[in-house]
Amino acid sequence: MRTSTVCRIAGLLLCSILAMPPRTACAEQAAAPTQLNIVIVEGEGAVNNLRQRVVREPIVRVEDQNHKPVAGAVVVFLLPGDGSGGAFANGSQMLTVTTDDGGQAAARGMRAGNVTGQYQIRVTASVGRVTATATISQTNSAAATAGGAVSGKLIAILAIAGGAAAGIAIALTHGGGSSSATTATTATTLSAGTATVGAPH
Repeated sequence: MRTSTVCRIAGLLLCSILAMPPRTACAEQAAAPTQLNIVIVEGEGAVNNLRQRVVREPIVRVEDQNHKPVAGAVVVFLLPGDGSGGAFANGSQMLTVTTDDGGQAAARGMRAGNVTGQYQIRVTASVGRVTATATISQTNSAAATAGGAVSGKLIAILAIAGGAAAGIAIALTHGGGSSSATTATTATTLSAGTATVGAPH
């Protein structure tokens, strides 16, 4: 009797253990996202400096239908094959990354190409058969360099010079030099008048 009871208890425990994995699998399948959303965290609208080789690496976050981060999603970053753009650290225009616990994926090691202009990075995220796509727009430029800073200084100097000239003009108008300025204006007016009278004759 005791042996029979022990066998029954052992059989029940074994059945319980064997029944657990299918239930866990069902629970995981029920928690699988039915919709994915790609949120661009960094990189949208970035201007990459070609001379300084400064590139804004794109970072995205993958969310489910409830806007909760999705870990373990496969994210593919795809650069254009020609024109402006660049390449990733592996020398390819495509990089595959898996999202972390916060649902984020970053295209580390991206390098800008030698062609200036705007381009788009295509981003695809997938979990099983559920996918989502997005685009990140960036621009490669050679204008945002030290030359731009020099131009800014020249503009500032010209602005100061213009202000000084305006100050001198005001001083001449309200100071002792106003009569000479008036004389110069009068001379110009008389010269124009003489030319007008002589034209019919």
